[in-house]
This record gives sequence, C-alpha cells and structure tokens, in this order.
Amino acid sequence: MTPVVAEIEVMDRTALVAAWAVVFRAPVPKRLSSPFLRRFLAYEVQARSSGGLPKGFVAKLDKAARQDPLATSPALNPGGRLIREWNGVTHAVDVVEGGFIWKGERYASLSPIARAITGARWSGPRFFGLRGSV
Repeated sequence: MTPVVAEIEVMDRTALVAAWAVVFRAPVPKRLSSPFLRRFLAYEVQARSSGGLPKGFVAKLDKAARQDPLATSPALNPGGRLIREWNGVTHAVDVVEGGFIWKGERYASLSPIARAITGARWSGPRFFGLRGSV
C-alpha cells in the first residue's frame, strides 16, 4: 500500500526504505540520506495522487535524457577563439592543437583558465558558454 505524506514525515529509515520499494518497485539507490528519501517519497506520492507530471513535460525529460550533452557543444577546431568578458575584462582564448592558449600560456583544458579568471572552480566549457546552464 502506498504511504501518505503524513506517514512519510514520521517514518524511520527502515520504513522509508520499505516505502521506497513499494512506490518505485526498486531498491533505494546507495547513499541517499533519510531526509532526502523522505522529501523524494513525499513528492512522488503527491505527484501520483494528482495525476503525475504533465505528459509534455515527461516527453521533454525523456528527450533530454536521450540527448548526448557533448553533441550539442560546438566543435573546437584549432584556429578558433573563445571570448568571455568577466568583471569588465575581456578574455580571449585561442584554440590550438591539443589545448588552449591564454595570456601566452598553454593549457590542456579550459577549466584551469576559467579558474584563473574567476578565482573559483568552474567548468571551463560551461564558463565559456559551450555547455548549457542546466
């Protein structure tokens, strides 16, 4: 029997794992905390009781899951140039065979360049707009 949200709020981990098996008909993924299990189960029970997600949304999720995220990124060919403005400064990165040139130094990937520009750990492709902000 599917639990109701009020029951989920007071379940211990053993009961949450059992409820997960009933709701999803699958074992609990490893390393999920009890608070996360509780939230996820409560959401799923509520969604199912109100008819689930809209069909159009489910179709978009399925399509996104089938897409290769790298296929949507533009190809970086030697001779290309990436431009990014950060805090009022324009940064140009040249694409060369096997890497990138920024400020006269060679880098194997874009991430160390993005890190040097921002001072924070960024995905280089994301920082330079080669991947979506999903």
